[in-house]
Amino acid sequence: MEYKRILIAVDDSAYAMKAARAGFTLAQLLNATVGIVYVINKSKEVVSADLGITTDQSKTLLLQEADKTIQQYIELYDGKTEVFRFTPEGIPEKEILNIATEWEADLIVMGTHARSGLDRILTGSTAEYIIRHTHIPVLVTPPRMT
Repeated sequence: MEYKRILIAVDDSAYAMKAARAGFTLAQLLNATVGIVYVINKSKEVVSADLGITTDQSKTLLLQEADKTIQQYIELYDGKTEVFRFTPEGIPEKEILNIATEWEADLIVMGTHARSGLDRILTGSTAEYIIRHTHIPVLVTPPRMT
């Protein structure tokens, strides 16, 4: 299988940084196009009448955080092709799959927090969900990757 479109799923964690490096390296080796998706997670919205923070202001701040994070990852990449940016709003695992399908990605690259036990039961695993529900290959970078 040829990998011409590599979608790298990121957030603002160190785990995502490792995945981004792996994805960019692979893209350069394969001369593939890169897309980066950072899902604006609605559960992180902070709306407070006491602080005067509205829903729109919270969404704007989350979008700015996403754009800043994506830009930092792109600066790591010295590729010769354009990097496509995706910042959908919603549930991360579902939006990553939506973007992968719409953009026609050949491979998804993402990190994992390697949660286990009760933490995994309560919060779930985005990487595990993606692996179980996608029809394309997924490269998951381990949390202790050097």
